[in-house]
Amino acid sequence: MTDTKTIRLAVIPGDGIGTEVVEAGLRVINHLADASNGKFKIESDFFPWGCEYYLEHGKMMADGGVEKLRDYDSIYFGAVGFPGVPDHVSLWGLRLAICQGFDQWANIRPIEFLPGVPRRLNHPDVDSLNWVLIRENSEGEYSGIGGRNFSGRGSGKEVAVQSALFTEHGCERIIRYAFELARTRKRKKVTSITKSNAQQYGMVLWDEVFNRVSKEYPDVETDQWLVDAAAAQFVLKPEELEVVVASNLFADILSDLGSALAGSLGLAASANINPEGTAPSMFESVHGSAPDIAGQGIANPIGAIGSAALMLEHLGLKEEANLINKAIAETTQQGILTRDLGGEFNTEEITDAIIKNLNIVKEAKN
Repeated sequence: MTDTKTIRLAVIPGDGIGTEVVEAGLRVINHLADASNGKFKIESDFFPWGCEYYLEHGKMMADGGVEKLRDYDSIYFGAVGFPGVPDHVSLWGLRLAICQGFDQWANIRPIEFLPGVPRRLNHPDVDSLNWVLIRENSEGEYSGIGGRNFSGRGSGKEVAVQSALFTEHGCERIIRYAFELARTRKRKKVTSITKSNAQQYGMVLWDEVFNRVSKEYPDVETDQWLVDAAAAQFVLKPEELEVVVASNLFADILSDLGSALAGSLGLAASANINPEGTAPSMFESVHGSAPDIAGQGIANPIGAIGSAALMLEHLGLKEEANLINKAIAETTQQGILTRDLGGEFNTEEITDAIIKNLNIVKEAKN
């Protein structure tokens, strides 16, 4: 009899539909834990940080909030942002504070075309498409370097400067991460995306590092696109994509495009990884807080549940992560879809269906 693996989870539901989809994800992984015959269990502590917390306390998280999270095995995050709090305040005060505070420099965003989901992409073999975007998550365009000045000159004369930071160290570690991931996939290919024709310093450095690192991986095919051409390629030649690596801003935008082509932002899972293990990693769906549908019980929980699968995989529970992903695919194949996918099922119903299919998939495997 092996000892039970205890996962200490810091849960930050956040704002809007974040609370609803996090609840769905926790239902799924707690169900798996309960049925694991003592293999693992989950202990969750909840943190009420977000825009409501800000409106009451004037800050997005408690003092020393990042350090309060340090001793957890993982962070499960809902969403951030709600009317009444400026978006840059909510983002920098919570999500980016955690990502940068824990040097979660690798943001993993898989794009999978699930069965049964209405096709948004006119491609003869959509079912074969399966990409993963690797987003540099610590510097680049989200470095927060800059400022505003000259407001004293009067209306219309203020100046704002926003600088993107690219370091050779930061570029190399995310590019190398992409190559290592590509080696684990059936098709070994990495596509790098920049805008180095116009951004002649930081992104030329990125290109140079990519070319240098690629020589160490002769078994991996490579491709390089400018971001504007890449946006077109996502639609016109998606079969050319496998592992895509890009800067903080470009990968953020292109991952939303990829998720939309796959059916909905509600499907998109992500992982903010600290690869060295010096701090916990954070797992969240990509769709945001969606205040227009918050509280209606109609949010798509698949992105959050898929993020929980990424979390279990990161924590060494790869078999359980695979079971979740298979249960999600079985559910969509059965036509059990939320409204953003053209269906009629609510958040609770689709979560129930995924748990039911989880049991079926697990029994079939055994």
